[in-house]
Amino acid sequence: MKWLKIIISFAAGGMICVAAYMSINSVDSKQLIEDLPVVSSFTVSPTVPTQVMFCGEMVDLRRYNMYEGMDRELSSFTYFHSTTMLLLKRANRYFPIIEPILRANGIPDDLKYLAVIESSLDPTSVSPARAVGMWQFMEGTAKQYKLTITPTVDERYNVQRATEAACLYLKEAYAKYGNWRDVAASYNAGMGRISNEMTRQKAESALDLWVVEETARYVYRLFAIKQIFENPYKYGFVMRAKDLYKPFKCNGITVSNNIPDLATFAQEYQITYADLKRFNPWLRDSKLEVTPGKSYVILIPRENDLYYYAPNQAVHDPRWVR
Repeated sequence: MKWLKIIISFAAGGMICVAAYMSINSVDSKQLIEDLPVVSSFTVSPTVPTQVMFCGEMVDLRRYNMYEGMDRELSSFTYFHSTTMLLLKRANRYFPIIEPILRANGIPDDLKYLAVIESSLDPTSVSPARAVGMWQFMEGTAKQYKLTITPTVDERYNVQRATEAACLYLKEAYAKYGNWRDVAASYNAGMGRISNEMTRQKAESALDLWVVEETARYVYRLFAIKQIFENPYKYGFVMRAKDLYKPFKCNGITVSNNIPDLATFAQEYQITYADLKRFNPWLRDSKLEVTPGKSYVILIPRENDLYYYAPNQAVHDPRWVR
């Protein structure tokens, strides 16, 4: 007698296997075959945690709106495969820059995920509202937090300087709210709006506010991307060291005088004009004008680092790779 064996396996929060043995001529086997999905893979709802640790505080997610808010964002990041995978790759390059600055300013490490949510870790990101850079500063806010913006310079595109400015904002917001969840919500909506809505709605937490969808989702997006970054394999992301983008080593050239032609400057340091712009996206013109008494550090990448002569071996967080 011939027998039918069917194995079904899929992953998203775990691996499940089902085996079925039955006569290939039986009624049950024919029904099983007819009932099999016609798609090539299965879509599984990721497991939603009942609580998460965020900035050293345990957050209970069992309330219906919080559970469902977390579920939505976990599902979105889990199945938006190419984008989430790219975030992990970029983090290997940029977290080593961001984390020490947060630490030096007394900002919890989890707030690095703000940069992930804000810009997908793209230092050249520009929003429809004209928020700019990895930390998505509007021009007025950027100047308020000591970032220089001139016709030839925009430090919102400078990862180090913008991270330092973000720390100033975060410390100010924490002094106001006393907890990092409300601080995170204010990073999206602004302290004025969050404070006004908390007063108007008589709410004690930004997570209890009735606000626009983007702000309502924002903190749960942070919770969700933190879960995936700390447990990528659990959510179906299988990365190898060679898949991650390698960090760059650069020489810093301090400049205190005008540079009339950046293409000539790049040539002097044996790099292309395009590479000069990629490594220093804060240079916003073909020249650099320096205010008297001011100086800037221009990054010059090392020649060897511009090529993947060998697979990347630098892994910033061992949890990212299998």
